[in-house]
Amino acid sequence: MTSTAVGAGRYAPSPSGDLHLGNLRTALLAWALARRTDRAFHLRLEDLDRVQEGAAARQLEDLAALGLDWDGEVVLQSERGEAHEAAIQRLVADGRTFECYCTRREILEAPSAPHAPPGAYPGTCRDLTPTEREAGRERMRLLRRKPALRLRAAVDSWEVEDLWAGTVTGAVDDLVLRRGDGVVAYNLAVVVDDAALGVDQVTRGDDLLSSAPRQAHLAHLLGLPEPGYAHVPLALGPSGARLAKRDGAVTLRDRLARGESAADVLERLAASIGLPGLRSADAVLAAWDPATLPRQPWVVDLPA
Repeated sequence: MTSTAVGAGRYAPSPSGDLHLGNLRTALLAWALARRTDRAFHLRLEDLDRVQEGAAARQLEDLAALGLDWDGEVVLQSERGEAHEAAIQRLVADGRTFECYCTRREILEAPSAPHAPPGAYPGTCRDLTPTEREAGRERMRLLRRKPALRLRAAVDSWEVEDLWAGTVTGAVDDLVLRRGDGVVAYNLAVVVDDAALGVDQVTRGDDLLSSAPRQAHLAHLLGLPEPGYAHVPLALGPSGARLAKRDGAVTLRDRLARGESAADVLERLAASIGLPGLRSADAVLAAWDPATLPRQPWVVDLPA
């Protein structure tokens, strides 16, 4: 499908394995929300790391089997390196970066600022003297590692708008832009890639809501549009933990192997958002009112 819409939504899974029912539900909601608001809908594979062979192809097949379509070519994040580096160099030129010589353990064990999220960077390397920076580089050489590159954040918090959560003000810290292994960090890549696709509607699981303020602040510093957000409740297994393979046959392929059809699976997803009996993505698109989305997690209880 080719769209002439202004603005876009997207779904951006990591090809680290097959999509489970919670992932597919989020994809359905992202697709439906974009289509019903006359936006384009893009698909991006966030394949910078944790890639399982064959997973990307299976994910695309599963989304198509449920009736979801997308505009343009599938974007591979791993092919966006030049754009990521250009964004980093802009921040470097603006004096908005610094090298960090801390290990992950040191960051986790360091005292954090009040109200900072767990694991937030405490600013250890932010204002080192030239002598201290050289000592840090020497330490990295001895450890056979490179320093990480961090954002020198301009604020402690930032405000975003979420379709269901409303106005959200969240903490902003000096997030990593490039890891010590040279791989660009997720927070930088997602901001740059969403802007390049014209994404102004980010629909994803609500476990990422706390990341939205820092990502929106980063977009602001890069002179990019800040998107609106729509964070959806997660899918949980019967134990109350996040849905995972341990909960049994939780992927589309698992359900097909047990004699169900793609329409059966779609019907289960539709029922979870308050639309029982619908068996196609198009039917969901025609009937769904975003205002009716349940705000509690979806507890998935599957037949064996």
